[in-house]
Amino acid sequence: MAGYRAEDEYDYLFKLVLIGDSGVGKSNLLSRFTRNEFNLESKSTIGVEFATRSLNVDSKVIKAQIWDTAGQERYRAITSAYYRGAVGALLVYDVTRRSTFENVERWLRELRDHTDPNVVVMLIGNKSDLRHLVAVSTEDGKALAERESLFFMETSALEATNVENAFAEVLTQIYHIVSRKAVEASDEGATSSVPAKGETIDIKDEGSSWKRFGCCSG
Repeated sequence: MAGYRAEDEYDYLFKLVLIGDSGVGKSNLLSRFTRNEFNLESKSTIGVEFATRSLNVDSKVIKAQIWDTAGQERYRAITSAYYRGAVGALLVYDVTRRSTFENVERWLRELRDHTDPNVVVMLIGNKSDLRHLVAVSTEDGKALAERESLFFMETSALEATNVENAFAEVLTQIYHIVSRKAVEASDEGATSSVPAKGETIDIKDEGSSWKRFGCCSG
């Protein structure tokens, strides 16, 4: 699904954020998706970093700007700036650490407090390769995603399982929202609201009937 043009050539730019407790594998998910790299010795992220990658979605080049920060409480002060402008999020827990799953709802509340109601959220159960240590079942993850109207996948940054799929699904869903809004605006004659090429997208649309549906993986 990945396709590339020059780095500065894209049709849409979407900001995504990675959230979740420290040590769940957010940075390795980011490096696996953007550079196809995994580092067993990776340390906790200090402050904020971001990386970019472009994908083709419906013949459009979508550039994802993905922000990653530490999940530790002492970095909560950067919350507002971190979330500002985000239209998608990957909320990550570690399937081998039940406490990281129990904290998902707190992260979700924080995300929803600082982003638009239509933000696309993918719940990620990471480290699925550690099957013998699993403390959170796939069924538990699916149930939470369904209850909160989130997408859901289990991933392994180590084995590169579902990492591409998770990011691509989020970007595709955001693009479909934007495309539908453009069509609706055109139908209403409000062509001035159709996004221009290369424009950063704000998906604010409080009258939207769009609803997230949980998707799952084995």
